[in-house]
Amino acid sequence: MADAVGDFVHRLRADRTNRALRLALLREAGDNGDLYLAHPDTRCMVLLLSTDGGDEMRVLAVRDGARARDELARLTVEINPVSGAVEVVDQSEVSANVVALPDRTTPLLAEYDDQALVDLGVVPSLLPALRKVTTEEQFDRLLAHNLPELTRDVLLALRARMDPQDVRRHITDAWRAEEDVNTRDWARAARRAVSQAETEDAAVLGALGRSFDAWRLFLHPEQRRLATGDFKGASKVTGGPGTGKTVVALHRVRHLVDQLPPGRTRPVLLTTYNTNLALDLKERLRQLGGDELLSRVDIKSVDALAREIVQESRIDLGPPLDDDAAMNLWHTVRVETGMLEYDADFLDTEFKHVILAHRCGSWESYRRVGRSGRPRISTAQRHEVWQLAQAYRAHLEEPPRRTTYALIADHAAGLEHHRMARVEEQARYKEEQGGRDLVHREAGSGMWLKPRYRHIVVDEAQDLSASHWRMLRAMVRKGPNDIFLVGDAHQRIYGSRVVLSHHGIQIRGRASRRLTLNYRTTRQILGSANRLIEGAPFDDLDTGTDTLDGYRSVLIGLAPQFWRAPDRLTEMRAVATLVKERHDRHGTPYSAMAVSVPDGASAQEFANVLAREFRVPAVELRKDGAGADADAVRIGTMHRFKGLEFQRVFLTSVGEGQVPHQRIEQYRAMNPDRYRQEEQRARSLLFVAATRARDELVVTWSGRASRFLPPDADKTAHRAADLLRQDGPPSGAGGTAVA
Repeated sequence: MADAVGDFVHRLRADRTNRALRLALLREAGDNGDLYLAHPDTRCMVLLLSTDGGDEMRVLAVRDGARARDELARLTVEINPVSGAVEVVDQSEVSANVVALPDRTTPLLAEYDDQALVDLGVVPSLLPALRKVTTEEQFDRLLAHNLPELTRDVLLALRARMDPQDVRRHITDAWRAEEDVNTRDWARAARRAVSQAETEDAAVLGALGRSFDAWRLFLHPEQRRLATGDFKGASKVTGGPGTGKTVVALHRVRHLVDQLPPGRTRPVLLTTYNTNLALDLKERLRQLGGDELLSRVDIKSVDALAREIVQESRIDLGPPLDDDAAMNLWHTVRVETGMLEYDADFLDTEFKHVILAHRCGSWESYRRVGRSGRPRISTAQRHEVWQLAQAYRAHLEEPPRRTTYALIADHAAGLEHHRMARVEEQARYKEEQGGRDLVHREAGSGMWLKPRYRHIVVDEAQDLSASHWRMLRAMVRKGPNDIFLVGDAHQRIYGSRVVLSHHGIQIRGRASRRLTLNYRTTRQILGSANRLIEGAPFDDLDTGTDTLDGYRSVLIGLAPQFWRAPDRLTEMRAVATLVKERHDRHGTPYSAMAVSVPDGASAQEFANVLAREFRVPAVELRKDGAGADADAVRIGTMHRFKGLEFQRVFLTSVGEGQVPHQRIEQYRAMNPDRYRQEEQRARSLLFVAATRARDELVVTWSGRASRFLPPDADKTAHRAADLLRQDGPPSGAGGTAVA
């Protein structure tokens, strides 16, 4: 069927008047639209919407078998009065899945009248069926049906008890058409962006051959509006894990490249915070647009970009220290100065996110600078920190000269700022001379001065430092669609809060949008993950605050499992047993499973248990992506899980003293501000790791459960020791989905 429908679509696009297509009018849809049926082959039929007198045709649904015509004829096709999108509902399937109980039973949506639901975006033809829904089971069956996107979003939110005003603000308004909707104008409806994506009809998607890679690049209509929108300057998209932020960024890149004049340059930059993610972005962009698209885009991590700029300037800062070596140098400085009350982690973040972020070149500038979001310290303590920072710099200057990635980024930002100042000065001079090309002046400068990029797209924006943002801001002139960034402060695991408006990046008002629908993680896993960060304040990557209000999933699956063990070895063996069972009994590929460990040393220990005792192949997650193609269980720290996704995730060592780590207790009394920040960072890290799971999340620990887990976790968790007995309890991997 897939080949037949695909061939039919190609022939339809080539010549809509071809009689061999065997188009048959089904019925008029409205003032300027008609519904047609066609036979791609003898086994299946398609339903099409024809507009503009037959000049435009769109496949709406596909059915196979002897009853295909009757099934397609019963479909309801209408224009949503809020979004203006063309929507399809199979009323017969809805009715079959919603069985009315006696009249005395109150419908679940009784508190909302019909007009209120329609105003929020529910498709009108679905209202009679909704009034028959009286149980949670019926509601789940209805939501599992192929509903129009906006309708499903609204119903999910109302089911989660979101206030209707919040539904309107977070969901409805994001879908609302820019002009009044005429529900009889099919030509206009078909041209709207929300109608451009193919229907979510499973048969259509199957017939057109959507693969998993295609879904990683799929946009729903609201995402498409963001990816192809026009902004006066910079713009921002935020949203929880699995909402498609990276997909929006990739499509944004393709849209920007499509607007470029022909050429061989790379005027669009796509960047993120580490090399592994940059490689993943490059591969996904290749899937989206091939080598032709890649030829116009620079794809680099921000640190790699900064190193290139410094090397281009021929300034020798020395080789950069890795993270461990940089931290060891702070330990050396502490010991040499005798100021042991300041730990290396605090000094490193203070250096990066205050001294370098605010370009403090003297004690006086550091003394006066604001430290919003940082632990409070007195002026005397600040002076001591300044002395430590100066000693740190002095060590780096000693032969053989060395540097750090943070210093490289700071230096690159200064170089790019100077370069952009020359670009602007030359542009002003040219304008004063009447717009003539200044060949001799430009050639004399040693280069043809122009902005380094025309557009910049940033993924995982929350983890970039102030120096990174200063560098990026100086790489592109302020103007339409200059910087497009996606991120989520709830997932910040590196760095510190950066106020983008302080660096010339204005992203307020209509330039700032939120995505709230999760397509990756089940409702059960998402609910557990959300509780990890409830009540904690998070920023919106600027001066405002952000929440996960309205954040929800369309998927239903297994509830997260909790397993407690008396000791570390029992915990590891229990996890290995669960992993092997998922592979042997349920057919999950090893490469689709990941195990989180507390540190790098534990990764090797865990790999040994898996391989030697259970013959399960395992590979450690690394910065360089080594082993990424192997059919082996991925093992790594929660930091390494960032930006990845797996079918099943096993979070180990989520016990008290490990998550959060015991070392933060030293700050509880002596530095409450820092204690709160460290605890919030630990929550965000666990939140990120938990939301990497698509189908199943398993949480294990030895000793007592982390205080981040449910209060009754120790009492209700499965006993890992029982699992290792031959007659132990089943693991539950193949259990029934939980609503």
